[in-house]
Amino acid sequence: MSLFLGIDTSNYTTSVALYDSATGLIAQQKKLLPVREGQLGLRQSDAVFHHTAQLHTLFAELMSDVDPREIAAIGASTRPRPIDGSYMPCFTVGENTAKILSSALRVPLFEYSHQEGHIAAALYSSKRDDLFDREFLAFHVSGGTTEAVIAKGDGFGFSVEPAAKTLDLNAGQAVDRVGLMLGLRFPCGMELERLAAQNAGKIKVRPTLKGCDCCLSGVENRCQKLIKEGRNREYVAAFCIEYIRVTLAAMTDAVFETHGVMPVVYAGGVMSNKMIKNSFEEKYNAVFAEPVFSSDNAAGIAYLCFRKFNNVHT
Repeated sequence: MSLFLGIDTSNYTTSVALYDSATGLIAQQKKLLPVREGQLGLRQSDAVFHHTAQLHTLFAELMSDVDPREIAAIGASTRPRPIDGSYMPCFTVGENTAKILSSALRVPLFEYSHQEGHIAAALYSSKRDDLFDREFLAFHVSGGTTEAVIAKGDGFGFSVEPAAKTLDLNAGQAVDRVGLMLGLRFPCGMELERLAAQNAGKIKVRPTLKGCDCCLSGVENRCQKLIKEGRNREYVAAFCIEYIRVTLAAMTDAVFETHGVMPVVYAGGVMSNKMIKNSFEEKYNAVFAEPVFSSDNAAGIAYLCFRKFNNVHT
């Protein structure tokens, strides 16, 4: 048996993935949860409903040419972050499905957090397995989280210690709120980036930090003001992205001052932004996931499942 199944049912995306240990490749199927035009995300009850409606079709597509007897183990994200009290109802859909499949196929089930999946997807995508045996700084930047942790690898996974966080708005929330101001469709990240790339105006921003933590609500207020002042859409989009970029850079520098310089990994949907990625690869020699592995996905969960299984059963 060489296949390892990952399941992730986040507040944005239904996702399933298979890691093939024989080839080292990951196949995945994922689908955004439907959000009505003009709205920012979903209520948890609606997210649970849509995951329940979507998960079986994605699983059928993923397994269409696969012998289920080849599945050696199953991994599932069961909570947002690897800390006590972290909970969101949407993850119960994937967790319960994984438990059913584990019992039916009689294979082990390993549980992870959504955040760990993001970090693992970045390590897999960037071919940085060496970090599974080291200490590194990991940022998880999305609509639901803007946080940095000190991750300590143990060979098949990692423990995490909080290092920095947002004190108000998440970066992905800022992107989507500003995007809706500009008439873009949720989720707004890709469209906002395309709009920002057309900006020709100079931008200067000053981040707001309290220690290593940041405050991002200011970007929403500033963008509202810029729109009222008559700034064009391209400038406002670029201002939003630059504000987030400068803030994340300041957080990174602050953590380095506190904990020392170490390898840094950026994961989460916001970090698929090429403007931010290009800047941080040059400044920090940072590790990023490929775009297909940046947004919510089960790929990292499948890969963690493989590494855990090998540690336990070989």
